[in-house]
Amino acid sequence: MSQKNIRVRFAPSPTGPLHIGGVRTALYNYLFAKHLGGKFILRIEDTDQTRFVPGAQEYIVESFRWCGIEFDEGVTKGGPFGPYIQSERQEIYQQYSEKLLNSGHAYYAFDTPEALDDLRKEFEAEKKTFTYNAEVRGKLHNSLNMSREEVANLLKKEFPYVVRFAMPEDRIVVMNDLIRGQVEVNTKVLDDKVLFKSDGMPTYHLANIVDDHLMEISHVIRGEEWLPSLPLHVLLYEALGWEAPEFAHLPLLLKPEGNGKLSKRDGDRLGFPVFPLAWNDPKSGEISRGYREDGYFPEAFINMLALLGWNPGTEQEVFSMDELAKVFSIDRVGKSGSKFDPGKAAWFNHQYLIQKSNEELAGHFMPILQQKGFLAETEFVEKVVSLVKERVNFVSEFWDQSNFFFITPETFDPLAVKKRWKADSYQQMTELKTLLSKVDDFSASHLEDITKAWLEEMKYGMGAVMNAFRIIVVGELKGPHLFDIIALIGQEETLNRLERGLHELGEISA
Repeated sequence: MSQKNIRVRFAPSPTGPLHIGGVRTALYNYLFAKHLGGKFILRIEDTDQTRFVPGAQEYIVESFRWCGIEFDEGVTKGGPFGPYIQSERQEIYQQYSEKLLNSGHAYYAFDTPEALDDLRKEFEAEKKTFTYNAEVRGKLHNSLNMSREEVANLLKKEFPYVVRFAMPEDRIVVMNDLIRGQVEVNTKVLDDKVLFKSDGMPTYHLANIVDDHLMEISHVIRGEEWLPSLPLHVLLYEALGWEAPEFAHLPLLLKPEGNGKLSKRDGDRLGFPVFPLAWNDPKSGEISRGYREDGYFPEAFINMLALLGWNPGTEQEVFSMDELAKVFSIDRVGKSGSKFDPGKAAWFNHQYLIQKSNEELAGHFMPILQQKGFLAETEFVEKVVSLVKERVNFVSEFWDQSNFFFITPETFDPLAVKKRWKADSYQQMTELKTLLSKVDDFSASHLEDITKAWLEEMKYGMGAVMNAFRIIVVGELKGPHLFDIIALIGQEETLNRLERGLHELGEISA
């Protein structure tokens, strides 16, 4: 790895919500910088004002705040290389556009959109694809085919124009990618991309090259969708007389089934989010789900994303952010895309949930209980979550797994009753009720000991008795260890449930 100062950036466009693929790109940049003691910059690339969406920039910033991805410089922090929003750097790009024009690496193109559309139709009629490149530019309406006076006159009249890069003819561009190795492309297959528009705004290609150079970016780590632009970017660095940064193009996040890039449509269809936070589209009013609102812990979300395309070379799967930064290496990022697995995402959340203290989990669960009309003691809720947290992936699932701690079952699962409430269940539960009514120590361990002794003495089957007892206490065949349940709900409530269950189920069996 180069010994130069490590400076990387994430440069999203404020055109809508941040896709989790973008979060992963930012994460890899962050981990790369932290691992090597470098700086991580957030830059907003808003040169295409027609696609600007109100609230998108704020959404991006809030997403990273929730994720725990911190920037050393950028729109949120400031820094010595600002401004960090491209629309505020407009004057900077003009001079570099002129430099490329003066050196012959770029030219003015005055072709109207209508004229270019006509050309495309002509090419299509001949079953060809029109490309504005070295082969055709000599025949089109641009400064390569005009005198200086003609060009000056059109500019003076403010005739609409774009500045295009003069792609070299028939040259092999040799590039190195930290993930993919050496890449070679012949310029014959490349077009003369637009670099600057007559509205005074650069395109992405020029702006990002200029910004990366002026901000002293050492490594550009971005998605593989930018790989086709790499030859142009390398040639732009060369044309401007600058040393290019090192490049790494990350593999795509793929849909869970089939082929192709993971999209919002896949999430909608299969029931999972593709954005870090919920997004309310200001144009359509449509609300898209977010990982935060779906109950994911940010640490779990980050851990899951880190392993989609990178592996540590060990069996370890659960990493804190600090642990990721210590072991992250760009050479362990794969070349091929990674299929997103919603089940694995939930698994990661489960791993982080069970690591959390009962106190913290109870704090998350209490508002849900309050919404359902229960004002339980904190200590009681902590004991409940301690018993059921192994059974859930999300805090929102606590209620389904623990509601019987808070309310006496009003109904009994008919399938469970049919299968587990036997002819002798009524008699056994009556005896058990008498046994439990005489117990002074209602702790789980003591209850289990005396119940097992009774079962052994009466030669009753443990499974049959416990299943019938669970139906009465819980209402169905679910829940943690039964003696833990009754110890927590207490002797009086346990006996009440036995009384009620005997009344209801005794009649069913008659």
